Amino acid sequence: MTGTTQPPRATVVSGGVGAARFLRGLVDVVPAADVCAVVNTGDDTVLHGLSISPDLDTITYTLAGAIDPERGWGLAGETWAAMDALGRYASVRPRGSTAAPTWFNLGDRDLATHCYRTARLAEGATLTEVTSEITAAWGLDVRLLPMTDAPLRTIVSVVGHGEVEFQEYFVRLHHDVPIDGVRFAHDSAPLTDDALAALGDGGVVVIAPSNPIVSIGPIRALSGVDDLLAGRRESVVAISPIVGGAALKGPADRMLAELGHPSSVVGVAALYAPIAGTLVIDHADAALAPEVEAAGMRAVVTSTVMSMPGVAADLARATLAAAR
Repeated sequence: MTGTTQPPRATVVSGGVGAARFLRGLVDVVPAADVCAVVNTGDDTVLHGLSISPDLDTITYTLAGAIDPERGWGLAGETWAAMDALGRYASVRPRGSTAAPTWFNLGDRDLATHCYRTARLAEGATLTEVTSEITAAWGLDVRLLPMTDAPLRTIVSVVGHGEVEFQEYFVRLHHDVPIDGVRFAHDSAPLTDDALAALGDGGVVVIAPSNPIVSIGPIRALSGVDDLLAGRRESVVAISPIVGGAALKGPADRMLAELGHPSSVVGVAALYAPIAGTLVIDHADAALAPEVEAAGMRAVVTSTVMSMPGVAADLARATLAAAR
């Protein structure tokens, strides 16, 4: 692993779609080379023998201008011939076999990224090294840093189904089933040296508007992360992924409620108060600003729904200003 030589002006603790959209706006405000993202890998999985890193790829494709804007993941103009062809084998697959699953869609061109990642990891490269190569191939100057080079899996306890890996909960079960627990399975997975340097030395640390339980939670589960952020919490600012009591995308609101947290910016504040001094909330939640502050965080009210790149850039400006 290599160490950082110049601290980034902004380090973003990142999940998938929400983080990707924020980063897209941030690079309109800060030079891309001064931006670093420490990215969740708890969603990573292996399918068809391929190593898949959904959050890393979503951010890469978004910053490269190649993301499918409707789905928010995968490549625009994608085709699905490989997935369609796999369906031929469903009738002959033995009971209990996991061969040729089709519940997790992989586009034909997207497969190239996973093939490259898998081959390089098999050659002994770290995920950090492979991610740097992939982002360079897509022409990105932003540094994307996997939170760890070691395996870590987010495990969701689903009512009536038992424990499943995150992608099974999110994709196969369509994340519309109740849960009663989340844990992070790893064998002492460490934060990488690069991620440690970025979180410790960056001028501003932003917690992206990502799911606090399963996108930011895995990063916080790594040893030393909460202590590091708590030690510099006045320069850490979080953006709420909950607007008006609901998640803009994904199950964050339901997960908060099912795990005993208020499904509101107040619930988000309670989770982040130990590590961040400021919470950015949307105008829709302005009336809850006093409760956010009572939870121990400064509240900054602005537009947080990144429906257009210009809104994302304005949000980035407000976020950086709040952390200074």
